[in-house]
Amino acid sequence: MRFGPLLPLLLLLLLLLLLPLCGAGSPALSRSLSLRGGWRIRSGNGSLELPGEVPGCVHSALRRRGFIQDPYYRFNDLNYRWISLDNWTYSKNFKIPFNISNWQKVNLIFEGVDTVAKVLLNNVPIGKTDNMFKRYSFDITSVVSNVNSLELRFQSPVLYAAQQSKAHTSYSVPPDCPPLVQKGQCHVNFIRKEQSSFSWDWGPSFPTQGIWKDVRIEAYNICHLNYFTFSPIYDNHTQVWSLEIESSFDVVSPKPISGQVIVSIPKLQTQQTYSIELQPGERIVELFVKINKNVTVETWWPRGHGHQTGYNMTILFKLVRGLSIEKSTKVYFRTVELIEEPIEGSQGLSFYFKINGLPIFLKGSNWIPADSFQDRVTSDLLRLLLQSAVDANMNTLRVWGGGIYEQDEFYRLCDELGIMVWQDFMFACALYPTGRDFMNSVRAEVAHQIRRLKYHPSIIVWGGNNENEAALMMNWYNIRASELHTYINDYVVLYVKNIRKIVLAEDSSRPFIISSPTNGAESIKEGWLSVNPYDSNFGDVHFYDYINDCWNWKVFPKARFVSEYGYQSWPSFSTLEKVSSKEDWSYNSKFSLHRQHHAGGNDEMLLQIGFHFKLPESTDPLQTFKDTIYLTQVMQAQCVKVETEFYRRSRSEIVRGQGYTMGALYWQLNDIWQAPSWASLEYGGKWKMLHYFARHFFAPLLPVGFEDQDLFFIYGVSDLGSDCKAKLTVRIHTWSSLEPLCSSETEYFVMKAGKAVLLYEEFVPILLENCGNCTRRSCVVSFYLSTDSQLSSPTNYHFLSSLSETVGLHKAHITAVISQQGNTFAFDLETSAVAPFVWLDVGSIPGRFSDNGFLMTERTRTVLFYPWQPTSKSELEQSFRVTSLMDIY
Repeated sequence: MRFGPLLPLLLLLLLLLLLPLCGAGSPALSRSLSLRGGWRIRSGNGSLELPGEVPGCVHSALRRRGFIQDPYYRFNDLNYRWISLDNWTYSKNFKIPFNISNWQKVNLIFEGVDTVAKVLLNNVPIGKTDNMFKRYSFDITSVVSNVNSLELRFQSPVLYAAQQSKAHTSYSVPPDCPPLVQKGQCHVNFIRKEQSSFSWDWGPSFPTQGIWKDVRIEAYNICHLNYFTFSPIYDNHTQVWSLEIESSFDVVSPKPISGQVIVSIPKLQTQQTYSIELQPGERIVELFVKINKNVTVETWWPRGHGHQTGYNMTILFKLVRGLSIEKSTKVYFRTVELIEEPIEGSQGLSFYFKINGLPIFLKGSNWIPADSFQDRVTSDLLRLLLQSAVDANMNTLRVWGGGIYEQDEFYRLCDELGIMVWQDFMFACALYPTGRDFMNSVRAEVAHQIRRLKYHPSIIVWGGNNENEAALMMNWYNIRASELHTYINDYVVLYVKNIRKIVLAEDSSRPFIISSPTNGAESIKEGWLSVNPYDSNFGDVHFYDYINDCWNWKVFPKARFVSEYGYQSWPSFSTLEKVSSKEDWSYNSKFSLHRQHHAGGNDEMLLQIGFHFKLPESTDPLQTFKDTIYLTQVMQAQCVKVETEFYRRSRSEIVRGQGYTMGALYWQLNDIWQAPSWASLEYGGKWKMLHYFARHFFAPLLPVGFEDQDLFFIYGVSDLGSDCKAKLTVRIHTWSSLEPLCSSETEYFVMKAGKAVLLYEEFVPILLENCGNCTRRSCVVSFYLSTDSQLSSPTNYHFLSSLSETVGLHKAHITAVISQQGNTFAFDLETSAVAPFVWLDVGSIPGRFSDNGFLMTERTRTVLFYPWQPTSKSELEQSFRVTSLMDIY
């Protein structure tokens, strides 16, 4: 038979007949149209119109088109306030590339809108948005056509927040405004938006507007999978793993849809089939999958405690008429428990986490948004920052409650890298309204975020808020005693009767705590709010003290868990230089004062420096500024070192009823812009001296030295998974010589896994007397642990006097010979004298050194440089600068 020119037409007809039998993602079941990419943006009065990108924001569009400078440059956070005070409109014209009349249901999906907007399709209002953290789905079936115009008419978040506050007439909900030093906007607690976008004590005020996440059209017939999530559950009694899987469907068929679900995890030899029937409407399918108990399940472990093993899983929904939906994902297995139980010899309760049954000391930092403009936060930047965390031996990050629920890539990387995540809900340092609309929005936000994130093994705890229990009970806002019950009731309504209730219903696989800091079980016992949320016998504490000498470990709380602590420093000159001009380059310049958002912060840094160091003595103002920056980083690194080592050595002991510290998360890991802050990573990722110190003080095997009434102690701290044989070496150096004066070592002993134990004690006068001509001012102690394998600890040190009082410390002449070794570069250093706080700097060349800020007591030392982008020996030689302490005098 000859078909001739009819053949293509017949084949097309055959294809159309077969379409209803095709699988997921095919035209038969659903079609999706991304609306990412180019949009139009116009100002409120229409005087300014420009192209914009989605995902993105107005500020980024204005910058890209040259209407504004870098928003971070000098005083632009003030100069560009007009942007966030205007009401902008996003618009897009688009065609549907398929026949819209063939589809029973068409939805417009926004994964994230920032924040308050009216949405119009073809000039028809289809909905509103008022929560940056919610997913919005609008039914546009009756409105959409083949050619469409879509508009989002934004309202200024600043004006909206003010309106909402004004409308709340029954009582005020403090704080109204941030402290003046923050140069921020008011009433941020009345808008469900990144709280720090209105300013914080480390960041600027840039209340953005825009479509900050994905947007798309979804058209479908029969039924559609709205979301899919799961939790691994371990049964201690039967010692069997299982999965709780939840799938949400929108069934648009007028009749029930029946079929099968096949769950398959090949490497665990697990495949199970279930029959389902979906009734018309929004339907939830819950499955309970038992993992084959004859196969060993490898668990996910935090960094430093094991592998991050995951398994590929597919779920196939085979429905009637040949319809199928398939989802592929990775599943990890781990358990987490928060242990709060009595401790012998101590009042209160423990507060620590067990992962897979093993108590683990949480060591790390706090995460803030990596940029004021989220479209600039790339996967590469996230990897750089998170890799820097694990390179510093961290195993935990707390996603702080004044920022955002991070993008999916953040949690995927934490899963991969073994970083545990303490995940706050986004409420911070404020009281909040509890009106009907606000609470409806919060409930939807919380449910969405739990479903989005709960399958990540990295997330080990949900936290209700940041510091709001403390704000209320320590009366930060001067609330009259007669009115306190109103705010306590609001607190319980928001965090207990709503957020906690949703968490317990949606996720039984990890603990939930109401606030941080909190007394945990004790706060619950006291009616959800403790009289003293900073009680070091319970829960976690936040501790800051900028006035007392940070070298004195006795000022720190011997608490159960310290989830915030820290000291400020300035970022490096190469980082500041990009956003400043020559007139800004002094410590007391208008720029330096403007950039400091913590009241008295610049003076507090000088106060801490003054306890142990002399201030710079250069006659060159620019050099003085650079030297002061250097000293702030020295001070910060040394302060956080002393404090962290105190917490780590307190893990196994109770002293005067205090101790069993099982977590140290300093404030903060990263920076949102170029300014003084508590961060150890500068904006863009450059390591401050603190981050290099963290690599040492978070090391899995660490000796910690300290004094108490002229007695010098050394503790051994081990985060290792097993006992090891180790010995301690103690050396005494004179500041005036590169040859150690004395050296002694212990016999090998068993270093217990997961313990901190006393290894060495000696009276300082006897220690010095046994070492010739040593005095406190002329000598320094170094010490390290070595094992019978190749493992050793970092070399630690203990200063016997302030560095401003040393005798024999000379200006060191340090040279470097740079050579390339594959993708890394070796810096062969040689010094003429003992040099404290040796700082190697290559300016703006991205990368990090293997060590930095170190005490150089040997004549030669090799340090490696790991570039993050291609560079060359000559480029490094041109940029290289070395500074040690005596260079600044």
